[in-house]
Amino acid sequence: MSNFSKLKDLVMSLEGDFEKFYDKQNSAAGTRVRKGMQELKNLAQEIRTEVQNAKNSATETKAAPAPAAKKAAPAKKK
Repeated sequence: MSNFSKLKDLVMSLEGDFEKFYDKQNSAAGTRVRKGMQELKNLAQEIRTEVQNAKNSATETKAAPAPAAKKAAPAKKK
């Protein structure tokens, strides 16, 4: 859950720069927004990978083959 907290914090930290860029046309704020969005993209990819790995490891433990049952010896013919 740590990465999710980082994601939320990152988005919230960019709010001021978004306002400065879109409302006041501050180009330096636009640069900070672009940098923050790149960090957001990288963090999102990290979370996607983490979730996929967790799904795969959960599937592997569920899909582990059960021990093979012993077959009965064939009946002898008389």
